[in-house]
Amino acid sequence: MAPAFELQLRQLFPLALAQVQLRPDPLDSAVMLQALLHLRGEQQGNPNPGYAWTGDLHGVAQIHRLAPFAWLNEQVRQQVWAYLLALGFDASQLAVHIQRCWPVLSAPGQGVGRHHHPNAHLSAIYYVNGDGSGRSGCLRLYPHRQVNELVPGLAVGHGGPIAVDHPLNAPWVDLAPEAGLLVLFPSSTDHAVTCNDEDEELRMSISFDLVLTAPLSRSAAGAGSGSGPGSASLVTPEYLSPHPSDWTPLLAPADLSIREDGCP
Repeated sequence: MAPAFELQLRQLFPLALAQVQLRPDPLDSAVMLQALLHLRGEQQGNPNPGYAWTGDLHGVAQIHRLAPFAWLNEQVRQQVWAYLLALGFDASQLAVHIQRCWPVLSAPGQGVGRHHHPNAHLSAIYYVNGDGSGRSGCLRLYPHRQVNELVPGLAVGHGGPIAVDHPLNAPWVDLAPEAGLLVLFPSSTDHAVTCNDEDEELRMSISFDLVLTAPLSRSAAGAGSGSGPGSASLVTPEYLSPHPSDWTPLLAPADLSIREDGCP
């Protein structure tokens, strides 16, 4: 009798989504909540109907510099480095920067469309409120591409031969917000926020865009040639930008005027 063979599937190259349930002091949470409401003011959403109010589109994109968010900054610092170490990064060869930080407030009936953050390397989201049910709107994460659909388009098409929502060909994964939850993921990952279906609850979260560069000690002046004794330790790794303090701004000509539409 021929031996029976068992087919085994190995899921390779997973997306590393980090989750940590923080335990903020109720006073810290209350201070952040009040600060977010104050920052939003009388505004109710983004220009497009049905879209949540996102601070980055309203000039509110550096809230990590404000005192009410000092506790959260420290938590993000700790967890970002834990995430990078878990991915195998050498901390001595990196510097990490908060590029921008902004609130996202979703009123009932509002959400955020699919997008990613090409300006950053690592994204973090902290949920100020949420009960874990997802009714106020889930974080929806999309795969870079459907690697297991075999024939392009089958997994997201209509009436195709692939079972709907099969775990190896799922079109997305939803994560429900919960107060105190911090999540981290690569900024290149497409994501969205589903519609807030609560009748009265305002969904409140804080987003971070972070950038990785070489540390300051690896960007010393004149070290770019890589020549001379000991210079190897000063060479910026390939594909990793030098530390921002080593960048040189190129100012626009004084006679260059910019119209309101952004054209010279």
